[in-house]
Order: sequence, then structure tokens, then C-alpha cells
Amino acid sequence: EFSALPFKIELEKSHYSDHEIRKLEEEEQLRRRRESSFDDDEAPSKTLVMAQDLEEKWEQKLLRFKAAPRITDADKNNNRTSLNRRLDSNLMLLVKQKIGNQELWLLPQVEWQPGETLRSTAERAMAAFLGDHIQAKILGNAPYGIYKYKFPRAIRTEDNVGAKVFFFKAVLQSSDLSQAELKEDYLWVTKDELGDYLKSEYLKKVNRFLLD
Repeated sequence: EFSALPFKIELEKSHYSDHEIRKLEEEEQLRRRRESSFDDDEAPSKTLVMAQDLEEKWEQKLLRFKAAPRITDADKNNNRTSLNRRLDSNLMLLVKQKIGNQELWLLPQVEWQPGETLRSTAERAMAAFLGDHIQAKILGNAPYGIYKYKFPRAIRTEDNVGAKVFFFKAVLQSSDLSQAELKEDYLWVTKDELGDYLKSEYLKKVNRFLLD
């Protein structure tokens, strides 16, 4: 009952829109015309487009409207380098990077440099992989998640036994990617497709903070 109350109050205290006000005024004019044999509101030669006429026109336009298909050519061809796919889901960028002597699919990352904030490192990573044509906005100054791992024993040192990867969330802002070329091998994938590319331990950590 309480959850319904704010909506009831908002409705009762709401104001008419311009279109609703116009419609009420026209209904009042029509009422006065019906009650009087002489129309003193409008000149006889003036043609009126009534609000009701507009609504009927809009209704006809709606009936003719046909929504674009939700299944795109990229979906049909399973083209995971295209952003024009899986329109009902969030897509994430994966890039192929060389780690040691392996080439792995990862969320974009670069090494932190002394003097940088974590956010500025994330911004540098975006510039490195997205290039100049694609713009994205990082949300917040705090990491979205973290992944820690140990180096192989052969390359560990007393002061350096592993690494931490901090993840930031960014939202793509470019509307036209036709001229954009990413600088590495890349894919745009959904959360449920990450398992096709990421190693199991990395995937397990990443899934903890990724929301679809």
C-alpha cells in the first residue's frame, strides 16, 4: 500500500501537458459551438487541426511502424568483432595480449607506472587499445574489481612474487565506429561468452564483479 501511495500522490498532484491542455480547451470550444448557433471563437474560413485529429494521425503512424530486427547480421554470422550484436546485452572488450611467452585474451590492461594514479593508468590503457577514434568514459576513481596472481617460480624474486590487476569500469561513448580500428586483436563479448576466451582462474575472479 505504501509503495502505491507515492504514485497516487504524484498522479493527483501532476499537471496537464501542453497537449492535454490544448485538447481540453478545444473540447470546451466544441461544447460552446454546440450550444450556440453562431461560432464566435473562430473565423469561418480558418481551418483547424484539432488535438483529436493529431492523436488519430499519430495512432495511424504507430500502426504502420515496424521495429528493426533484434537479430543483426553480426549475430547471424557470429561476428564478435562487431558491436552491432547481442543488442539485449552489455558487451565487453577483450584484447589479445602477450603475457610472458603466451598470447592470452584479457580485459585491456597496461602496466602501472610510478607517479600515476590507478585511474590515469586505466585511461592510458584505453588510449593504447582503443585509439583516437573511440571515446569512452571511466566511471569513478576507485577500481571496480581486483585480480591477484603469483608469478611462475622461475621468475619470482624476494621482493616480487606476483602482481595485482585493478579493473575500472568505462562506458563507450562513440556513436559511429565505422572509421575506428582497434590497435590489437579484439572482440566484443557478453558475460556468458567470456568463458570461451578467458582462463578459468582469471574468469572466476572477473565474474565476481562483472554485472550483466
